[in-house]
Amino acid sequence: MTEWPEGWLQVKVPLPFSLRWVNSYLIPDRRGYTLIDPGLHTPEAAAFWGTTMAEHQVAWQAIHTIVLTHQHPDHYGLAGWFQARTGAEVRMSSAALAYASELWGAESDFDARLAELYARHGMPERELDGILTNLGLFVGRVSPQPTQISLLEAGESILLGDRAWEMIDAPGHAYGQLLFYQRERRLILCGDQVLPGITPNISLVPGGEVDPLASFLNSLDELSRLPVERAFPGHRDPFADFGGRIAEIRAHHEYRLAEIAEWLTEPLHGYEICLRMFGERVGRDSHNLRFAMAETLAHLQHLAHSGAIVELGASPDGVMRYLSTDKE
Repeated sequence: MTEWPEGWLQVKVPLPFSLRWVNSYLIPDRRGYTLIDPGLHTPEAAAFWGTTMAEHQVAWQAIHTIVLTHQHPDHYGLAGWFQARTGAEVRMSSAALAYASELWGAESDFDARLAELYARHGMPERELDGILTNLGLFVGRVSPQPTQISLLEAGESILLGDRAWEMIDAPGHAYGQLLFYQRERRLILCGDQVLPGITPNISLVPGGEVDPLASFLNSLDELSRLPVERAFPGHRDPFADFGGRIAEIRAHHEYRLAEIAEWLTEPLHGYEICLRMFGERVGRDSHNLRFAMAETLAHLQHLAHSGAIVELGASPDGVMRYLSTDKE
């Protein structure tokens, strides 16, 4: 746990994959604490929280509100677990709540739709089976889910640490993600939209945005206009050069788009592009492969929408392929 000015506590909650930890933030006020993004529900994370709360003498009942920047399981997963222990109200955007229900509701068919999408873009059956098995693990990692939820909406304000923070819609990485900006102090809780040292995953997924990369890049343009002295991200450590990091992330995606367009001098499907982008080894890790494939498809969709490449339609093997418009 790291203490920041005004008594903020940054808590690095462990994750069982390569990101290593997700940042939770305990923000004190006159009533107790607001908890931002409690983490993924694993036995290790639950034990960690118990030890951390005791060591720093934070009573469970002192947490009165749980705020979620977005619905991804590494941020949302412990919300219901914390609510059961604290009685705290859980707050998130309506779009994030709807998508969480689509992912983990009793009637969810997300895994089947994702497998169909990936198969249409060339992923082999063995890799698809691994991804479905990995996805199945996440139901337990978001359970129990919160029951008392109040909705937050972009454009409104919220009290955090007895100060008013503006709520900003930040799509692309997660539909319905909210960022929280304190204009007088020039502070921002930026979720996974702007991360230091790593780029946020941008995924094309069933039921998601039509062109998530366009939404993400437009969001970065808007965020770049904010004066920010300190950004508190969902992963890695808080950082100062918010505008500089936005420029680096934009440059990364511009490079990726140009690289893919150059590869498509011959017809290729999404899985072939994925392996070129991320390396053959990504196919050996189902968790990372799922995100790599979704990001590849987001870039292909963006290029197709811009007219730089064309979809050739399903071939006799049922797989979609793409070609640069210069080679039609």
